[in-house]
Amino acid sequence: MHMDYQKLREEMVSTQLIPRGIKDPRVLDAMRRVPRHLFAGDSNLRSSYDDMALPIGEGQTISQPYTVAVQTSLLQVKRRDKILEVGTGSGYQAAILAEMGAKVYSIERYRELYLKAQTTLSSLGYAADFFYGDGYEGKPQYGPYDGIIITAAADKIPDTLLEQLKIGGRLVVPLGSSRSQVMTLAVRTGEDSYDYSSHGQFVFVPLLRGTVNE
Repeated sequence: MHMDYQKLREEMVSTQLIPRGIKDPRVLDAMRRVPRHLFAGDSNLRSSYDDMALPIGEGQTISQPYTVAVQTSLLQVKRRDKILEVGTGSGYQAAILAEMGAKVYSIERYRELYLKAQTTLSSLGYAADFFYGDGYEGKPQYGPYDGIIITAAADKIPDTLLEQLKIGGRLVVPLGSSRSQVMTLAVRTGEDSYDYSSHGQFVFVPLLRGTVNE
């Protein structure tokens, strides 16, 4: 059965995002344009624009659209910003950032997901630098970054990542236990100072160390 994916994206924005307080027009426009169904996988085509997280293999998920919109909005992305993503997953979040004109560096610990995300983004014409590695370490050689987005739950923010932010840079991470986390924004205000704020409860898979080569 043919599905009008553009219509589904419009409905996703108008029914899931705007009514729940997502206001940044650049975030909304990016989510209208990026074909989420191509990242969600063939088994999830019918539900790819629903308000839910979906499995993508390796015990990982593609976050629900609202969650992606919240994290992206908190970053306050500007064109040509350097953004480090910890946890590539399906590559959907990286595509949203690339659509907004950011220079994206993305790290994934699962080799299969790392390879698949590159293929998907490349086929859609999105440019990003992908790395197979341990997200806890970040990529200091390409920093400092205007923004860092962590797409898995952490008990605390790794110091190695905080140190890779520019002064004035923003880091977004779900902090807390495996059952639920608080979306947390850290803004670097000086060499050794950060301001923190909380932005609602969410549920993510855990941030793990090391890599998985399958």
